[in-house]
Amino acid sequence: MAGTAQGGKAIYGASVGILMLKARFPRIPGDMGNATTWPFPVLYRVVRDASPERVVRQGAPGLLPAFIDAARDLVADGADGITTNCGFLSLFQDQLAAAVGVPVATSSLMQVRAVNALLPPGKRAGVLTISASTLSQAHLAAAGVPEETPIGTTEGGAEFTRVILGDEAALDVEAARADNVAAAQAMVSDHPDLGALVLECTNMIPYAADIRRATGLPVFTMESFVSWFQSGLSPRRYTNPDF
Repeated sequence: MAGTAQGGKAIYGASVGILMLKARFPRIPGDMGNATTWPFPVLYRVVRDASPERVVRQGAPGLLPAFIDAARDLVADGADGITTNCGFLSLFQDQLAAAVGVPVATSSLMQVRAVNALLPPGKRAGVLTISASTLSQAHLAAAGVPEETPIGTTEGGAEFTRVILGDEAALDVEAARADNVAAAQAMVSDHPDLGALVLECTNMIPYAADIRRATGLPVFTMESFVSWFQSGLSPRRYTNPDF
């Protein structure tokens, strides 16, 4: 290898650092917390006091300092950008970005405005969330989600919301898939002007293809967002022996 290598990091080759909630529910392939989901290396840091109940249902009270400390640790270890595994952490977007000195993408909800810009006139994106009852205007505003954006939810389903927010040790994957598909289909039925769906919850990623197939709409997830994010932090280098 020609040239002089520059140091300064503890870990190299993993540009994305992921802040994780502390949970025990199964993280199946596609889930943000399953390392096989990513086609590139990532760094993880678990915020030990941040349970799904505390973050999603209670609004993450008192947890900002712990998230800032964990994000700073990831940057010190080598991350060039920080993301999280819960869309409800949009509440911490500005504070984390100010604290860590690198790009921060806390929530899949941050995609909504960009997705709207892609759609034909008269069409708009809708949000599918794990908990519409606690997804507040503050969460949406922090992520730049336009007012009056349609919101759908898996609350009331047989499996998905209960297992994830209850932090249960077993997940019926097919029942969870059915919850996600049914919730998306209900949104499309209620809002015929939908042109795309943005999945708020990072645990919904494994069901995105099923939702796309069932609704016929483009589906944007935290996987799509973080993949885009990573491509800016670590652009692909192209080589051609003919040039």
